[in-house]
Amino acid sequence: MGSELGSFGPAIVRVRATIRRYPTFDRAALRPSGPPPTLGLMCGIVGYVGRRPALEVILEGLRRLEYRGYDSAGVAVLDGHGKLAVERKAGQLRNLEAQLARLDARSFEGSTGMGHTRWATHGGPTDRNAHPHTDSAGMLAVVHNGIIENFAPLRAELEASGIELASDTDTEAAAHLVALAYSGARPATGAAGASATAGDLAASVRAVCRRLQGAFTLVFTHADQPDLIVAARRSSPLVLGLGDGETFLASDVAAFIEHTRDAVELGQDQVVTITRDGYQVTDLDGEPVAVTPFRVTWDLAAAEKGGHDYFMLKEIEEQPSAIANTLRGHLTDRRIVLDEQRLTDTDLRDVDKVFVVACGTAYHSGLLAKYAIEHWTRLPCEVELASEFRYRDPVLDRQTLVMAISQSGETMDTLEAVRHAKQQKARVLAVCNTNGAQIPRESDAVLYTHAGPEIGVAATKTFTSQIAATYLVGLALAQARGTKYPDEVAREFAELETMPDAVAAALDGVGAARELARELASSRAVLFLGRHVGYPVALEGALKLKELAYMHAEAFAAGELKHGPIALIEEGLPVVVVMPSPKGRAVLHAKLLSNIQEITARGARTVVIAEEGDETIRPFAHHLLEVPAVPTLLQPLVSAVPLQVLAAEIARARGYDVDKPRNLAKSVTVE
Repeated sequence: MGSELGSFGPAIVRVRATIRRYPTFDRAALRPSGPPPTLGLMCGIVGYVGRRPALEVILEGLRRLEYRGYDSAGVAVLDGHGKLAVERKAGQLRNLEAQLARLDARSFEGSTGMGHTRWATHGGPTDRNAHPHTDSAGMLAVVHNGIIENFAPLRAELEASGIELASDTDTEAAAHLVALAYSGARPATGAAGASATAGDLAASVRAVCRRLQGAFTLVFTHADQPDLIVAARRSSPLVLGLGDGETFLASDVAAFIEHTRDAVELGQDQVVTITRDGYQVTDLDGEPVAVTPFRVTWDLAAAEKGGHDYFMLKEIEEQPSAIANTLRGHLTDRRIVLDEQRLTDTDLRDVDKVFVVACGTAYHSGLLAKYAIEHWTRLPCEVELASEFRYRDPVLDRQTLVMAISQSGETMDTLEAVRHAKQQKARVLAVCNTNGAQIPRESDAVLYTHAGPEIGVAATKTFTSQIAATYLVGLALAQARGTKYPDEVAREFAELETMPDAVAAALDGVGAARELARELASSRAVLFLGRHVGYPVALEGALKLKELAYMHAEAFAAGELKHGPIALIEEGLPVVVVMPSPKGRAVLHAKLLSNIQEITARGARTVVIAEEGDETIRPFAHHLLEVPAVPTLLQPLVSAVPLQVLAAEIARARGYDVDKPRNLAKSVTVE
């Protein structure tokens, strides 16, 4: 890789022997008993009870979570003497830190507190809508990730009782409801009396949460109880960190990994009370529940840039290892074995149709899965945007397999698609990068990608890992259904095992893409074309350019060019073409070559991604980006690499932050 990567930072050590020589995570430690490196979220939450200055711990944790995207930040600290100090500010975390520097530091000297980085849902990104929110007396504070769907009637109820809300958020309603329950001024539910919750913060939180609809992580603290924090979760991750005389909570272990590796993840509809000495977990009815502690097996360096200018550039380089880790251990005695195969071979044999549901980049990996599944199994396979799936009333039954793809495992549209599929008695298999997340928990089986932390908002290594994982699912189906003999399954898997080296070779050749990016940075628009498996890759290339460089980018199936899109071709317009192999798909190659000639004749500037040695394309390509020659179904794993680099470097040339594209977050945990 070395010098050809240029701004990609220090070269990684290239290993070219076998898949077993790539770095790996401890697979046993990554089982669902505990979450892996990162939990993709929209909002960042940090809580602390201990002996250190809480503000320092909270701000440090929020910095670790900045990459997830946010539009405001805030903190709440209990001083231990009956006072609650709250400060919040729109914009980046540094705005909040500057504001805190102007205030009396003594107000924030307590050892209990919480912080939040917000992604606006209800109410604009303003100071008044930033978290934490408080009750009218300023005694209770709350931070929140998710959406309270029934906040409108709750807000109306509060306003009818004379409470004036100070923000436009759904979150503030929870603050007032819990404060009322805690004070005993009103029952938190229609059935319970005020005395059931008065003076008991955990009981008050449970009572209010029973009324809430939607997805949420809610964290509360009260000035009357300076050494205690209460939190609740539903369909939104929350993890505890267990230290010596201190306890942390956060939406991601990255927030406290520098202080402790001992952690606990909360389950659905659970409430936790933390003190410096430990924690107690109950369900929403107050009954104690068992939780499983786990040990975080990765260190902080795994979530740092490793000398690169951006996380995304580091993660592009990590793709060989990510694919290797995804494949490792899945062929035993010439049989494909999934991580949590609660579906039997009989279950898979009975499948007569496959649906793939996903969003964004994961949707593009699902489009590629369709080619492999139908080719290997002869099963019909449909790919659906998760946000549309349940609203069009798809035909599902017990013989339907729904494959849900989500990097974070918390993508709300995909989670709701999973729930709809389960209601229709379909079997659900999740492909996910986050152990213990909600989508795997609610699925019948799961295949983890083991790509490791992906800090950059734009997916790179998780995309190629998802391709590898979905192909494993295709082979598992072919194996169970008998459409491939064991030696054929083993042979296809062996081809997959060569891909880390092939992707490494593709990375070695990205210098040309990086140089081209500087030339294309001033373009107003870019078109992408592809056929067969090249079409989803073209879609992904266009998405990356939109996400990172804020350029108009469109992708088309090349055969559709003459049915309308060719009208967009004009002098100098860059058109990126993902070329199939002349050996594997000779007919498609010839047709796409004709497409290139059509657009070249109309003045387009062609950027062609083609396999090494394909000399037939050279006379018609203004810019040729070569990738290693691999089997047709596997070509997306190598052809995606130059497109990732191209988008990242165009964004850099235009002066944009590659890791934090505007208006985007790592995972969309609301519909």
